[in-house]
Amino acid sequence: MAAALVSSARQVGRLTNAARRLYSDVYPKITTHYTIHPRDKDPRWKDVNMERIAEETDILIIGGGPAGMSAAIRARQIAEEKGAEVRVTLLEKAAEAGGHILSGACVDPIALNELISDWKDKGAPLDTPVTSDKFGLLTKSSRIPIPVFPGLPNYNHGNYVVRLGHLVRWLSEQAEAAGAEVWTGCAGAELLYRDDGSLRGVATGDVGVAKDGSPKDMFERGMEFNSKITIFTEGCHGHLTKQLSHKYKLREKSEPQSYGIGLKELWEVKPEHHKPGLVEHTIGWPLDRNTYGGSFIYHLNVPEGEAPLVAVGFVVGLDYKNPYMSPFREFQRFKLHPYVKPMFEGGSRIAYGARALVEGGWQSLPVPVFPGGCLAGDTAGYLNVPRIKGTHNAMKS
Repeated sequence: MAAALVSSARQVGRLTNAARRLYSDVYPKITTHYTIHPRDKDPRWKDVNMERIAEETDILIIGGGPAGMSAAIRARQIAEEKGAEVRVTLLEKAAEAGGHILSGACVDPIALNELISDWKDKGAPLDTPVTSDKFGLLTKSSRIPIPVFPGLPNYNHGNYVVRLGHLVRWLSEQAEAAGAEVWTGCAGAELLYRDDGSLRGVATGDVGVAKDGSPKDMFERGMEFNSKITIFTEGCHGHLTKQLSHKYKLREKSEPQSYGIGLKELWEVKPEHHKPGLVEHTIGWPLDRNTYGGSFIYHLNVPEGEAPLVAVGFVVGLDYKNPYMSPFREFQRFKLHPYVKPMFEGGSRIAYGARALVEGGWQSLPVPVFPGGCLAGDTAGYLNVPRIKGTHNAMKS
């Protein structure tokens, strides 16, 4: 009884504090963003110049992942074939191409073969063809092997293990060589519309705004990019795509999208634990039978003299029932499994990260086109869950 009263009192206290912050000038605001607190009603912005520099382009691409780079390359290829003058502009929020792409992926080269048929001659960083496939069910103390036959979705022969950030960087070089403009360090922040309701482009974010929402002396307005067509390739659950989906009702007739989280690490391991070209996936422990997810381990080729590299990751569906479960902790438990642990003993983790994944499949795809643009890649939801792959679909789209 006492514990219940304490819990209720804490809940009331939290709600009271939240209300104070929302409705009082004494407490700091939860957000100072101009979409919540309009600047035209804030006297601190009265004499600030709000004009934007505008760039005009023919095709604007938001996001510099595999889909965005492929769109830029293909647009320029078509322009060359038609003998047309087409300006293609790509905005990427990372400081350099590939800077926000997590390393370690198993890629089907089908889309790359169609996009750049001589990619091998041009030095594409696909250096590790898959030589061995493994799939297994983990119990708490052992591993039960599951055969991988040709024709199954998880059969990977003919595919390549890559550092995806390196591949995207190479695609960026190909896009620029084809005549596209790649603007790094530029994130789309606001959608711009024509009078008829169609999309005309995006604006980048303002800089020099203080935490309290006031302009600093160094305030600078974002840029406008006006375009005939805008292609959104901003990844899973992109914030601009969400606004577009709501405005144009793109998801009105599709099933709800479902999501997962993928945690990934890059390890330098001992040479005796390294098997270049090995692709391995597991299901089961440490997840219970009501939790969707599994692991991947990819062994990469490296130049002679460099430390052997292994990419390891763990994916958990975000519909898990236990609210106290931590996907990150489950990943750590996975690495301590008797079958997995020896691979990383004596090794060193050199990179890590996480990203959201679209897992709804075909029935969750939105309408991909709208007045003034379209969706492509992960932002539309083209991940093929049975194959545990999305890069080739992103590029193809």
